[in-house]
Amino acid sequence: MSEKATGGRIYYTSRYRHGVDEKRRVQIPAKWRPAEGEVEFTLIVWRKGPYGPCLRALPPEQMERLMQAIDAMPNEDPRKTVLKRVIGSHAEQVTVDRAGRIVLPEAMAREAGIEKEALFVGLLDRFEIWSPERYAAVEAADKVLLADAMNLLE
Repeated sequence: MSEKATGGRIYYTSRYRHGVDEKRRVQIPAKWRPAEGEVEFTLIVWRKGPYGPCLRALPPEQMERLMQAIDAMPNEDPRKTVLKRVIGSHAEQVTVDRAGRIVLPEAMAREAGIEKEALFVGLLDRFEIWSPERYAAVEAADKVLLADAMNLLE
C-alpha cells in the first residue's frame, strides 16, 4: 500500500526474504521505504521468546513511543534504569542508503543468527528481521496461538 493511500503512514505488512551481502547490507522492502528524505530505524536485539533473538526495527515514531513508555515509569523503579541502559547500549540507529539498504551491525547480526539471508516480517507499525531458520519455529508457534489471538479483535 502506498503512502498516499494510507495518508502518509507506512504499514509494515507481509514477509520479504533478502540476501545479505559481505558487508552485511540488506535491502529494505521497497513498500516499507518512505518516498523521500533520510530514513533512520532503530534496531534492537529482541530477546523475548524462546526461539532466539531477532532484530526489531523501530521507525522514529515507534522509538518515540518506546521512550515515552519508559519515561512514564516511576523513577524509583530500578527496572526503568535497567531498560534505558540495556536498550540504549544495545540499540543501533541505521540509515537507509540511496539503494534502499541498511547495514546490519556485526554483533547484532551474529546474535540474531542472520548470515546470508534475512527475513523481514511486518508487524504493522514496525518490523522484525529474522534468520529464516529461526523464523520457521516462530511461525509454527504463532499458528498454535492464532485462534486465541483472533479473539482479541472484534
